[in-house]
Amino acid sequence: MGKKRVLLPASEVDMTAVKYTPQRIQGPHLTGCWLKLFVMLAEAPIIGSMIMILLKNKNRSSEMLKNTVIPEDPMFKPEFPPQESEPAVVCLEEDGKPEERVELALQCLPDYNPGCIQIADSSAPFRYWKIRDYAYAYRSKLTTPSEVAENFISAIEEFNNKNPLAPLLISYDPGEVRSQAAASTQRFKEGSELSILDGIFMAVKDDIDCCPHPSKGGTTWFHEVHEVKKDAVCVSRLRSCGAVLVGKTNMHELGLGTTGNNANFGTTRNPHAPDRYTGGSSSGSAAIVASGLCSAALGTDGGGSIRIPSSLCGLVGLKTTYGRTDMKGLLYRGGTVAIVGSITASVEDAILVYAAILGSSPAERVSLKPDLPCLPNLTSCESWYAVGSLRLGKYTEFLDFLLQWFNDVFSTEISDKCEDILNQLSEKHGCETIEVVIPELPEMRTAHIVSVGSEALSELNPDFEDGKSTRLTYDTRINLALFRTFTASDYVAAQCLRRRLMYYHMEIFKKVDIIVTPTTGMTAPIISPIALKVGETNFHVSGNLMRFVLAGNLLGFPAISVPVGYDKQGLPIGMQLIGRPWCEASILRLAAAIEENCAGPKKKPVQFYDILKGNQL
Repeated sequence: MGKKRVLLPASEVDMTAVKYTPQRIQGPHLTGCWLKLFVMLAEAPIIGSMIMILLKNKNRSSEMLKNTVIPEDPMFKPEFPPQESEPAVVCLEEDGKPEERVELALQCLPDYNPGCIQIADSSAPFRYWKIRDYAYAYRSKLTTPSEVAENFISAIEEFNNKNPLAPLLISYDPGEVRSQAAASTQRFKEGSELSILDGIFMAVKDDIDCCPHPSKGGTTWFHEVHEVKKDAVCVSRLRSCGAVLVGKTNMHELGLGTTGNNANFGTTRNPHAPDRYTGGSSSGSAAIVASGLCSAALGTDGGGSIRIPSSLCGLVGLKTTYGRTDMKGLLYRGGTVAIVGSITASVEDAILVYAAILGSSPAERVSLKPDLPCLPNLTSCESWYAVGSLRLGKYTEFLDFLLQWFNDVFSTEISDKCEDILNQLSEKHGCETIEVVIPELPEMRTAHIVSVGSEALSELNPDFEDGKSTRLTYDTRINLALFRTFTASDYVAAQCLRRRLMYYHMEIFKKVDIIVTPTTGMTAPIISPIALKVGETNFHVSGNLMRFVLAGNLLGFPAISVPVGYDKQGLPIGMQLIGRPWCEASILRLAAAIEENCAGPKKKPVQFYDILKGNQL
């Protein structure tokens, strides 16, 4: 029996006494035969429980949950106090048509310069084509959605012939892509396009329903128990705007991993370095955008699953406030940590897609009382001053520079690059960086894993019949074995910690508008060749990738990863901006300023396809 620990109420904690201690997740790194053996032991009736208890004790789980008196009441889903309104914004109607919201979003963007689309100079700096580039090309009759579709299909065929197999899409029908593109082409001929998103190629993560494709969640069997009868709400909103939905992207099985490894279909590779992971679980969604094949992709984020692959692939990944988007039609539809969001190559594209898919469910509008969704008006002079007025919170220890949360990274190139961005924001915009303290970060990690694990298991348990759980990958089975050891009292204690951590963060947000961190504690990890066949489990890598992302999920805050440069190996580095509840406009505004004035030039990925120009322009 562990020693009893009694916590002071959060409001009485002395912040000056809080010290950050780097925490490393304790657990094995296994692949091959050792991984198979560990799974066999972990699933054994008695010895399995003993192994998982040992693993939890090594990570102080019992100390934080069973042996601790937590004075706060449980918070079973994020609860947000009223927020101050944001300056220089355009408000949107949740009940309005998605295409009308997208039109308002378009009016928030700076004037479009079509000159770059005509440039044929190979020495010009690399840039991703934006949604407005495609729209201009269509309207100017430089190309058509159907022509782009043929370029896309040819590129996918080439990609699918790679060895070893590394598919971007695990459900894909060229005929369906051609049909949607033809309909869009006809609308442009008639001058009746539905929105700026008409004819824009987008992909959908495999845990989001998108007709006529099955939803497998990256497994080999989930479609057998889950029939897709109609689009998820977020997908239907994109479809109403005219988007060409190309298929279902590869993902880490059931979303229960951070690397994107999938031994079922093949592991998606990082377009910047094909011997490295994309990050997960929205691995295919990130890779298909980074490869230039789609302007945007939908992902889900229950533990950094949009922001991690966006950071590792040099993209913009937007996680909205919990409850901001309707989750109907997703594999995990009843949890309290996950959202659906977008992965794009630019902030302006993130704004356009966000405007299309936002809108709370009727139930969430009652329980959460969300503020009206807003977008930053990037065309106004007031917007420039609004950037300079933002107060940025950074968790720094004063006594020992090396013991900073901000600097707790695998390579100092990551924190140095993010520090440089903060300096540029101060010099160019006048942003103030304020030192903050975030207590009990190890407790947040524990509360998150108990919450996401228990909720995932609750939703999946009814489908684990007839031995279906044994058809899952080995790393997924290890996670599920761990989740099965969580008790009801563990879950309640985790929710008490959630309320406690919410208090700390809301106190911080009285002093700052945005908390800034690196997105991940490491750049893209190398893929072990043997892991391609049987998968792998690596607790240390997961800890490095998830170190900074958990507040967005456990506490429901909006957060965005924006690319800020590269390490010496040419691997992308992302910076995370965590905003106050419902304040997506603030993090989008700051992300746009970083992208435009601070981040520097982009590098062309090793695997890149120009499906806009192809051989047509």
